[in-house]
Amino acid sequence: MGITSAVCNSFKQEILVAEHNFTASSGNTFNLALYDSSADLSKSTTAYTTSEELATTGGYTAKGKALTSVTPVLDSDTAVCDFANTSWTSASFTARGCLIFNDSHSSDASVCAIDFGGDKTVTSGTFTVEFPAAAASTAIIQIA
Repeated sequence: MGITSAVCNSFKQEILVAEHNFTASSGNTFNLALYDSSADLSKSTTAYTTSEELATTGGYTAKGKALTSVTPVLDSDTAVCDFANTSWTSASFTARGCLIFNDSHSSDASVCAIDFGGDKTVTSGTFTVEFPAAAASTAIIQIA
């Protein structure tokens, strides 16, 4: 199946029962885990998985990196969430996509899956995931 970019269906339900808090200073910890091209991640992904996650070598460790959250805001009638860009230095690996998940949640509940559009390789360098602007038409998480 591969990786399909989508906000996870389980996340949509969980936000309505207050299981996720994106407040920058006091909210939950959200991580970004990297996966290879064999991974199956989509709107149906419910939680962080180690299946096809990158090996813990080449500068990458299991569960990826904690993201720095930017407190959600409204852009017109759309609630938007943003994260600071995150990087792995002295890295040597190939990633096809990632999963953002709530590391504070008892099940490591998934938020969204992201397909990079192709394999992205770094060799003895810095691998950076850049997030789009927190605006209604561009934010990584949008609730309209």
